[in-house]
Amino acid sequence: MTDQPRRRPAKQHKPQHKPYRRPQKDPVRVLAFEALRAVDERDAYANLVLPPLLRKARESAEAKGGSFDARDAALATELVYGTLRRQGTYDAIIAACVDRPLREVDPPVLDVLSLGAHQLLGTRIPTHAAVSASVELARVVLGDGRAKFVNAVLRRIAADDLDGWLAKVAPPYDEDAEEHLAVVHSHPRWVVSALWDALGGGRAGIEDLLEADNERPEVTLVARPGRVEPGELVEALGEDSVLPGRWSPYAVRLAEGGEPGAIEAVREGRAGVQDEGSQLVAIALANAPVEGRDERWLDGCAGPGGKAALLGALAAGRGAALLASEKQPHRARLVERALAGNPGPYQVIAADGTRPPWLPGSFDRVLMDVPCSGLGALRRRPEARWRRRPADLEGFAPLQRALLREALGAVRVGGVVGYATCSPHLAETRVVVDDVLKGRGGAAPFEAEWIDARPLLPGVPALGDGPDVQLWPHLHGTDAMYLALLRRTA
Repeated sequence: MTDQPRRRPAKQHKPQHKPYRRPQKDPVRVLAFEALRAVDERDAYANLVLPPLLRKARESAEAKGGSFDARDAALATELVYGTLRRQGTYDAIIAACVDRPLREVDPPVLDVLSLGAHQLLGTRIPTHAAVSASVELARVVLGDGRAKFVNAVLRRIAADDLDGWLAKVAPPYDEDAEEHLAVVHSHPRWVVSALWDALGGGRAGIEDLLEADNERPEVTLVARPGRVEPGELVEALGEDSVLPGRWSPYAVRLAEGGEPGAIEAVREGRAGVQDEGSQLVAIALANAPVEGRDERWLDGCAGPGGKAALLGALAAGRGAALLASEKQPHRARLVERALAGNPGPYQVIAADGTRPPWLPGSFDRVLMDVPCSGLGALRRRPEARWRRRPADLEGFAPLQRALLREALGAVRVGGVVGYATCSPHLAETRVVVDDVLKGRGGAAPFEAEWIDARPLLPGVPALGDGPDVQLWPHLHGTDAMYLALLRRTA
């Protein structure tokens, strides 16, 4: 046996401790995290939370001699809205990369992971930058210990792209179509099912709709007639910055988003921010034929005031007066603000449309844009898809029917009612109208007839078989507004 060479004992090194480095605050990502926490903790809406946070970040940067410019604001906005829109998809991917049920991950940690996942899978931010920035954010808002967990999870996520992950975490379409669509397009399964029922048709249509829900909506302005012309807005903004409306004669679309508050006509209330679908509802009601006089109009659920302002301007052009009623006093004040400066007679009151202070048969035209699930505006309020539950529709149902009954009671014989809702869910649209007209649920039926709404939206394609109208984001570029027009016959 040969002697084995003796190994030299390893040199003992004292452990080298890296000096502590204070985490660096990235104002863009800290702002995005704060917005997500507000949405989660306070049930806030991102479109209401973001503006004050952006203003605070800008003022803070200026006070320190730095800057928080338009690119910073755009990135923060994309991180917040992109993360909220894709939350369901990212949850499924994160769940595949952690060693515990997702419900056991602290919500602030999950927000940081979701922000990181969006940067890795939903933006062009380089992988190393997305991981390092997210880990640094975790150090700032969570501490060093949990930052290590964030780092490990994000490195697992970074091992594949979005398509690769979807192939792993989404069931095949042929095995479970609704769950496949729910994971791939980041909608709750019940919402996928409801939208598919309302839309009808095969796979292509529902995929187009779900994809449209995940796109950033255009900023659309309304030029209130008699107060400003669309051409004036185009001239003020420059032809390179705007696009004409697709369907509404009063619409102007901002080509690159833009800041509406910087536009003089918007600040003065002569123009406003209003989705084209919302404009079309008001225009169709205003143009529906009525028998006899046309002097008194009612907006029975007027808050926050966009449709009321357009109706008020259209009424003024015909010498008619508008009564705008809103139950919540703070929303009634928003209606007052929207109508301020209207050239014709109008009045704003805080009143409950189910127990109205006006006499029956008082009005020639009535708009009732009822409270609803908001499933038609998921582009603008992506967090709503995660907040709503099927049971919420049961809560809205009695109110929607009561408001429509009161609207039919408020209009005179020969006058017209417009029932509108920002939801395509059948339980909130045609089912409500049918129930009220036929007296289902114990209430007396109303003598009223449908008016075909389609001719009142000239040039708008794909409006279905009528007589009611359902708009769609993927077909019309609008929110999914529903409109039924009814004429009182007795």
